[in-house]
Amino acid sequence: MSLFQAFPEQQGGKGARPLADRMRPRTLDAFVGQEHIMAPGKPLRLQIERDDPGSIIFWGPPGSGKTTLAKIIAHATKAEFIEFSAVLSGIKEIKQVMAEAEKARQYGTRTILFIDEIHRFNRAQQDAFLPHVERGNIRLIGATTENPSFEINGALKMNVRDPEQVLQQIAAYSSGDARAAYNILEIAATVGENGEITEQTIKDTLQKRVLLYDKSGEEHYNLISALHKSVRNSDADASLYWLGRMLESGEDALYIARRVVRMASEDIGLAAPEALNLCLSAKDAIDFLGMPEGALALAQAVVYLALAPKSNALYTAYSAVLEDVEKTAAEPVPLHIRNAVTNLMKQVGYGKGYQYTHDLESKVADMDCLPDNLRGREYYHPTAEGREKALTQRLEEIRRLREEARKTASTTKDTKEHKGKHKG
Repeated sequence: MSLFQAFPEQQGGKGARPLADRMRPRTLDAFVGQEHIMAPGKPLRLQIERDDPGSIIFWGPPGSGKTTLAKIIAHATKAEFIEFSAVLSGIKEIKQVMAEAEKARQYGTRTILFIDEIHRFNRAQQDAFLPHVERGNIRLIGATTENPSFEINGALKMNVRDPEQVLQQIAAYSSGDARAAYNILEIAATVGENGEITEQTIKDTLQKRVLLYDKSGEEHYNLISALHKSVRNSDADASLYWLGRMLESGEDALYIARRVVRMASEDIGLAAPEALNLCLSAKDAIDFLGMPEGALALAQAVVYLALAPKSNALYTAYSAVLEDVEKTAAEPVPLHIRNAVTNLMKQVGYGKGYQYTHDLESKVADMDCLPDNLRGREYYHPTAEGREKALTQRLEEIRRLREEARKTASTTKDTKEHKGKHKG
């Protein structure tokens, strides 16, 4: 029979299986890859061979063997194996399966529930599984292409084992969650040789530390707040730590890059204007390199921001502008700084009195550019930090030159008025 020939019962039918499905391994020995958990004597393989796989989430790109491994477990187990698609199933079907699993358990039958694309279930749907996983009514096997740190309910994650995760110590690596610690202990006791639990057993069991994180929850905002405040406080060490925590938890590096760009303008501003360019370069590096290679570019930007001179003068100036825009009348643009593009505009006064500063020796004119109701308003007050010190001196010089221009204009006006009276 040719490898590309359909099986007799499938010839000409709509159910003909694709080659990729026909080539799918059916046994543990035929499964290639994921040696750190599937090699003989490794944790997951031992659990499958003992028909006690526990609850698991398989995370990886399409074609990496997630569904294949779930089907191998289905063939190997004596438990009732139910396959679900998160794309096609809803809360009604979930509740029905859970109720049947609970009844089956009363008669001594175990149920393994496999959910493909589990990340497509919303939080409410995922919550429907949680009590049944906790009570042991079902063993849940989920397959996802999305980071479980973000897309899987935090409480549900603590009841499943992610084969990508590495633990060195139960206490430290359960992130303070007692339930997670118990789950780690239970799995380690199952796979440990003769029931003995060693540090290596813990490492082999969960593969990577579980960092509590939720991209839309409180911890997400707590960590970005910690990073921002550490940068603002010029604490380079703390800034690096919080950056590492977020990246290792699976946070989107581009989200962090956007926040870092904001920090450059909000907390450094014109005290070190090159900081903004550095942060934008870090963002470009993330786009170009991806992760984890781009992490160092973010670290470089974060450390620079932490050590750079600080100024929020620009931030407070713009905040004051927004407050005036909100609270004051929207006065028209003064006529002298309007652009007169037609004769009619010139006749009604557009551009009248405008002074082209490049024609002036001082390059500063006696000319108000704010609306009449905000004349004389000052928003930007530079500090003496970094390059703003030079900007402070420049601003003082501009104000001095403007005052001199006003005095000159006033003297000229008085002279003209005096000559006019004398002629009269």
